[in-house]
Amino acid sequence: MVERTLFSEEHEMFRESVRRFFERELAPHHAQWEKDGQVPRWAWTKAGELGFLCAAIPEEWGGVGADRRYSIILMEEQYRLNLSGLGFALHSDIVAPYIHHYGTSEQKLGWLPKMTSGECITGIAMTEPGGGSDLQAIQTMAVRDGDEYVITGQKTFITNGQTADMFLVACKTDRSEGARGISLIAVEANRPGFERGRRLEKLGTKAQDTSELFFNQVRVPVTNLIGEEGRGFAYMMQELAWERMHVGIQAISCCEAALDWTIEYTKDRKAFGKAIIDFQNSRFKLAEMKTEVQVGRIFLDRCLELVLENKLDTTTAAMVKLWTSEMQGKVLDELLQLHGGYGFMWEYPITRAYADARVQRIYAGTNEIMKELIGRTL
Repeated sequence: MVERTLFSEEHEMFRESVRRFFERELAPHHAQWEKDGQVPRWAWTKAGELGFLCAAIPEEWGGVGADRRYSIILMEEQYRLNLSGLGFALHSDIVAPYIHHYGTSEQKLGWLPKMTSGECITGIAMTEPGGGSDLQAIQTMAVRDGDEYVITGQKTFITNGQTADMFLVACKTDRSEGARGISLIAVEANRPGFERGRRLEKLGTKAQDTSELFFNQVRVPVTNLIGEEGRGFAYMMQELAWERMHVGIQAISCCEAALDWTIEYTKDRKAFGKAIIDFQNSRFKLAEMKTEVQVGRIFLDRCLELVLENKLDTTTAAMVKLWTSEMQGKVLDELLQLHGGYGFMWEYPITRAYADARVQRIYAGTNEIMKELIGRTL
């Protein structure tokens, strides 16, 4: 196997502490959280106490002050165990960067320290019932009324929807301007007129409290505007490249773990008097999948190096999202098949991983949108 060069010894020491936390503190509860439909707040505050939230946010704004390799390690270790209910990455590496990159000093000091401690849980509300990948079609309106915005609309498929204390909401502040009329506004969950809808029943990621949100003339101060009015779409496009890298990190980490699970299973499970792995078909399938995952790992790590150098372009990020998520679906399907009937049983990690992985080809922009983005460069 090709040795990874992305991390230093210090990073690997951090990985060990993250791995212990996930294995000992969170993994034993995840099956119950799948039944409950959400992760309890104590998991967030415990992660905050250990410095596992907002790792890449500078210390001056209340973050941990580490580089993005630490965020990558946190995601890798989470998905090595397939703890798909944890919305830590969205909170720490999607919402927090919006505030850090575009927010005022008051906004940074007001929210980022509490996000780092786990006291304030966050989400981002982009998707609407009438449109997913087409962000320009947003209908939620924010009308200026003196020193306030009045927000009316509906969002759906929102991660951390039932537990979040604050959401970054994509709104139209000027309906006549199309994409240039979209703004990002922070909305606290205790504002009058804000309501959480139902916790959505999903194929996978069952411990994640994905929800509907409703805004019925919710008033927020204009100081809750993130960045400039009308620049929200540009901000989202800028940050979506990193979000699409999250998909790649999840895909490769999950596939590496699933390959290990399946190799062990096929060594232990017997049919017709010998171990499943001793059949040529099993070995050939495992060899194919190991090769696919190694190719994906090398591509992803090179792109992560570009992220750290601020050189990753949006087209390549779309390629990462497209290729790794398609590969994940193929690999997990083949590995599940090698489990036979047990691959259909929810108690097996391969089954959960298979169900959880299906959304990877949908969120962060569908794979069809990724092809469109790549196709524009031909």
